[in-house]
Amino acid sequence: ERRGDGDGGGGASARAAAMLGGGARVARRLPGAPVAGGQGGHHGAAHRLPLPAPQALDQRYVRPMYYKGLYHLFYQYNPKGAVWGNIIWAHSVSTDLIHWVALQPAIYPTKPFDVNGCWSGSATLLPNGVPVIMYTGIDPHKNQVQNVAYPANLSDPFLREWVKPEYNPIITPDHGINASAFRDPTTAWYGPDGHWRLVVGTKENMRGIAVLYRSRDFKKWVKARHSLHAGLTGMWECPDFFPVAVAGGSRHHQSGVDTAELHDRVVAEEVKYVLKVSLELTRYDYYTVGTYDHDKERYTPDPAFPDNDYGLRYDYGDFYASKSFFDPAKKRRVLWGWANESDTVTDDRHKGWAGIQAIPRKIFLSRSGRQLIQWPVEEVKSLRSKHVNVSNKAVKGGEYFEVTGFKSVQSDVETAFTIRNLDKAEKFDPAWRTDAQGLCKKFNSHVKGGVGPFGLWLLASDDLEERTAVFFRVFKTNDTNYVVLMCNDPTRSSYESQIYRPTFAGFVNVDIAKTKKIALRTLIDHSVVESFGAGGKTCILTRVYPRKAIGDDAHLFVFNNGESDIKVTNLHAWEMKTPTMNKLLEQ
Repeated sequence: ERRGDGDGGGGASARAAAMLGGGARVARRLPGAPVAGGQGGHHGAAHRLPLPAPQALDQRYVRPMYYKGLYHLFYQYNPKGAVWGNIIWAHSVSTDLIHWVALQPAIYPTKPFDVNGCWSGSATLLPNGVPVIMYTGIDPHKNQVQNVAYPANLSDPFLREWVKPEYNPIITPDHGINASAFRDPTTAWYGPDGHWRLVVGTKENMRGIAVLYRSRDFKKWVKARHSLHAGLTGMWECPDFFPVAVAGGSRHHQSGVDTAELHDRVVAEEVKYVLKVSLELTRYDYYTVGTYDHDKERYTPDPAFPDNDYGLRYDYGDFYASKSFFDPAKKRRVLWGWANESDTVTDDRHKGWAGIQAIPRKIFLSRSGRQLIQWPVEEVKSLRSKHVNVSNKAVKGGEYFEVTGFKSVQSDVETAFTIRNLDKAEKFDPAWRTDAQGLCKKFNSHVKGGVGPFGLWLLASDDLEERTAVFFRVFKTNDTNYVVLMCNDPTRSSYESQIYRPTFAGFVNVDIAKTKKIALRTLIDHSVVESFGAGGKTCILTRVYPRKAIGDDAHLFVFNNGESDIKVTNLHAWEMKTPTMNKLLEQ
């Protein structure tokens, strides 16, 4: 995050961009870091950042920022094996969020305050342009403490070296704080009263807490008299607290808002605020949108947002420990999220890595203010190549067709569906409202319905014995109101029996009775399926590991397993090129 929109350092920015562009000298991939498509073709080529050392694991808990023309991504990393542990901060850079090169690790245990590990944290840019990393260290007593690190050379746009001041730790767990569950400091914001503030996640029994701290000088921090917020949902990991623009305000509601702007009381009072927490018990990222009183230091979710583990999620699939940042280059807020593996630990050790980053997403508040919208960053389109199109094709109940003429194993597919008739929609039980995933498991893609299931079979074998379904199903609450369910169903995704294959689902907030239309965008990437329903209102990421439907043997179909006919108004599909994936930049 920045204090101020300009990134400065124009000359350094240009030199850095040149080094990462056509003039870059990039070292070959290190032994042990497998190329995309290996290990049975299950690697997510456009998503995965192959790590900068052999036998590397765990690109979880990313901490991004923008500095002097470069996007920086810091992430937890185990240099010693494909299992969790030995956590340090790896470091990669990019000019476009798509093509990445790896630098040497940024932070690793060297001091008593982080001798047992350098865990997650965030980055903040001070008013003088100095970037600061705040992170959780594990001390000799296994207590979790908060530390800062500063660049050793501010003229280096790559920020290769970091220095830890001797006055660390700057925040320690005082009386009443659970020292074994006190981690993941947020990006700091500078309020109208001239104080810095940040949040650290913790728990007290089953009560998750966002503990609020403030400081005048970024060195001495004191705990506020009360927490920013709390809830009976277990440990709150990786909290994120940031402003979002509102429709009818001084800027377009899709524009990002820098936390640095919160020192201006007019801005601070016009925007809404998002509090995201990663629930350790469920492994999902939940959020609320509300108001923040800077004087009383109180965050209050809006009434429309359930403030519990039945509330709204960023993503209803395999997406955790996310972090957003303000991108001053394009005046947007960008969201990163981590997707774990769903195959076995033995598979992870064999391929030498585990865990990927999802495609970065632009995130903003909907015009109605009732939810956040997410969409792949526009730079993803630069990877599009061969294109195929299907238009105005009817699909009767029980029918399907294949989309041919391109390779779908690594592709971007945008589909617009029209529903002919809603009369046959099944009755919706109100008890299902809090369990979309259970509803999808009960009425999966193999279960014939009234309106739906309809959507895509992807990463499918030619005989359809292996296939992953992404689909919609429409229910009715009465004669005029309907509920739309969106599902990712990988239950038939692989012959492999040891793979974890849960259904994932979320409801989609659309007026289907009015439009009778719904759109789906799906990014297919070997073992990764990222789906965005209704323009990014509902998002689901799934990991799948087909054994037969790989490479050129992976097929894409449109299907309709409902009684009501549907029409594919338009389907646009592109093969996707493979980007530069974390090759090691020569120093």
